[in-house]
Formats: sequence, structure tokens, C-alpha cells
Amino acid sequence: MIATLRHSRPIGGQPIGGRTGRKPAPRGASRLVEPQPFSVRLPRIDLGGLKRLLWPLLLVALLAGLYELGQRLMPYADRSIAKVSVQGDMSYISQQAVQQRIAPFVEASFFKVDLNGLRGNLEEMPWISHVEVRRVWPDQVAVRLQEHLPIARWGDQALLNNRGQAFSPNDLTHYEHLPQLYGPKRAEQKVMQQYQMLSQMLRSLGFSIQRLELRERGSWFLSTHQGLELLLGRDHIAEKMRRFTAIYQQELAEQSEKIARIDLRYANGLAVAWREPVHLADEMTAAVKN
Repeated sequence: MIATLRHSRPIGGQPIGGRTGRKPAPRGASRLVEPQPFSVRLPRIDLGGLKRLLWPLLLVALLAGLYELGQRLMPYADRSIAKVSVQGDMSYISQQAVQQRIAPFVEASFFKVDLNGLRGNLEEMPWISHVEVRRVWPDQVAVRLQEHLPIARWGDQALLNNRGQAFSPNDLTHYEHLPQLYGPKRAEQKVMQQYQMLSQMLRSLGFSIQRLELRERGSWFLSTHQGLELLLGRDHIAEKMRRFTAIYQQELAEQSEKIARIDLRYANGLAVAWREPVHLADEMTAAVKN
């Protein structure tokens, strides 16, 4: 008798011994990770330094290309000067003299004309104060001149313009009517400013300045065409002139012809030096003759 053993499935579907055909569940905190592409897993290359190096090289190449292009196009764009226009009021210099100064410079082409040299050459002319020169495309040069405006004589050899700049024309004989200003070297602007202020204040009283002098110790002296002399001292010139104006209008205007000199070097007043009476001067002259 043969006995047959059969394995029977336990109730509930669990096999004997607790084993099944499935894989055991993973233990611990684990998760599935999707595989990344190969290009992502490669290390990234920092291109910042390469860009910083390439930009200057590209800029240099661009400038070199533009320069080369300009050199090739220059013969076609650079023309001879066809016209020179000169603007500005010329009361003391002639158009012909200006053109003679300009002629050697405009023999060059449009781009090669020496504008700075032309400007300097024109400003060497005695009566020219300021020059502006510019190119006008495609073949012209524009020149604008500004002459000195003579306001006064500076010493015996020069003139002063309204900005206190000294200049020396060849002939001063036609300017003897201008007031004569004196002062130390490099004091032209200071003396001109003082002259303009004093001239304006004296004009209201009917006086015009004939001579204004800044002396070595810093004191001011002036004389008018009407024969009045003023000693102003060194300081507070405007204040002294206001005091003189008030006193003159109240007390001295009616006797102006008898006044020879007024000393304003006092803190709170002035001193008047009177002219000698005419008859006394005649008697003194007769006494000398006898």
C-alpha cells in the first residue's frame, strides 16, 4: 500500500511555512529615483571668464575694422577746401589781413586742415580777442572772430578791453582820448573792475575819469576830466565813494569849480583842498616877473 502525501493550501491563502512566490517588501525608507540624462550628469563649465576675455578682443577687432574701413574710404571723403566763411564785426582789422592769415592753412584737405594752428595764428593779430574755427561738411571752414573793444589805455604802451585784457596795437595815437589806467603787472583786470565801478558812481555827479592809478602800496588815486582829484586809500573804496557822493550833492556841488582835491582816506569824513583864487595867482605871477 502506497501512501501519497499532498500539501494542502491553508485557509486564508497563506502557504505553509509563511513563504510565497513574491519578493519580500523592501525595508527602511527607500524610494525609486528616475535615471537622469547623461548631459545633465556632466559638470557645468563656467563661461563667465571666457566671455570677459572675448568682449575686449571683439571690441578691438571691431575698432580695427572700422579704422581700416575709414582709411580705405578717406580718399573718397576727404576733399579740398572750397570755401572759407569769416564772421564777426571787424572795425579795427581788415578782411584782407585776415584772409592772408587763413590762406596757408586751407591749402590742406578737409580732414587735414589744422584748426588749432589756424586759431592760434589769427589770435596773434593785435586786435583779435577770440577765434572759433570749425569744419562744415563737406568742404568748408567757418571762422568767427571777436575783436578787442578798447575801453582804456594801459600805461603808455597798451590798451585794455572791457574784460581787462591788455593788447598792444601798432599805433596808439588815435586812442589818446581814452582814460589812462596804471597798475602793477598782472593787475589789469583788478584795475579795470575798479574803473568800471568808479566810473559808474561818478557819472551820476557829472564826472568822467581821466586817470586811475593803483599805486605800489595798494592805494588808489584818480583824476577827472573836470579837474577833480580823489585820494581813495586802500580799503572800503565803494563805501568811501558813497560818502563822497552824499556830501558832494549836499555841500560841494555849488562850489565844484573851486575844488582841487578831495582826500577820502579818513574813517568818517573827507578833506577838501581848494583852488587858489585867480587874482592871487595873478599877483604871485607879477611878483615873480618883477
